[in-house]
Amino acid sequence: MTIRVLIVDDQAMVRAGFAALLNAQSDIDVVGDAPDGRQALEVSGRTHPDVVLMDVRMPEMDGLEAARRLLDPPPGVVHRPRVLMLTTFDVDDYVYEALRAGASGFLLKDAPPADLINAVRVVAAGDALLAPSVTRRLIADFAKNRPAPRHDPRLRLNGLTPRETEVLELIARGLSNQEIAAHLVLAEQTVKTHIGRILAKLSLRDRAQAVVLAYESGLVQPGT
Repeated sequence: MTIRVLIVDDQAMVRAGFAALLNAQSDIDVVGDAPDGRQALEVSGRTHPDVVLMDVRMPEMDGLEAARRLLDPPPGVVHRPRVLMLTTFDVDDYVYEALRAGASGFLLKDAPPADLINAVRVVAAGDALLAPSVTRRLIADFAKNRPAPRHDPRLRLNGLTPRETEVLELIARGLSNQEIAAHLVLAEQTVKTHIGRILAKLSLRDRAQAVVLAYESGLVQPGT
């Protein structure tokens, strides 16, 4: 199945470069591009991409607001693409907010080409791009410095079994399914089943939101 991608960046050369790289892959098709968040919403509505590569800083409407609107569309709009934020170290605060909004992860704009291609495939498959240790450090740091949520997120964890809670903690610590399986001496398929139940019980879209909730609830303490 071909992965349909929309590229959103205010620099034309960046859009062209990413498009050339991704279109060269047999399983990826760039269906459109946009120079800002507002136009991204329009193009997404017409092309229905599977994955949106979204720059953070753009004129008219930044990537964070565009991600919010794509991931929480108005009534009647059923299409919700997965959003992969493109960022640099100096806009890390936006990354945390994007994850809370439902983005599936982020990628540094100067990442190697192979990382970009892999990121699109990972996100399109329904996984979150949270493997790099820098991502875990960022989420921990911002969770530590966020004001307390209006509703106590710890209450949301009450419906989890002890094993599911343990799996959620390991997800938040950045372990892959294979690493969780080895740590808990379980089959990898069993781990996937636990993760599916965790996401369903907590009404979470993917691992990215699970990590954020784990920190906000205090299940995992920043820096530990």
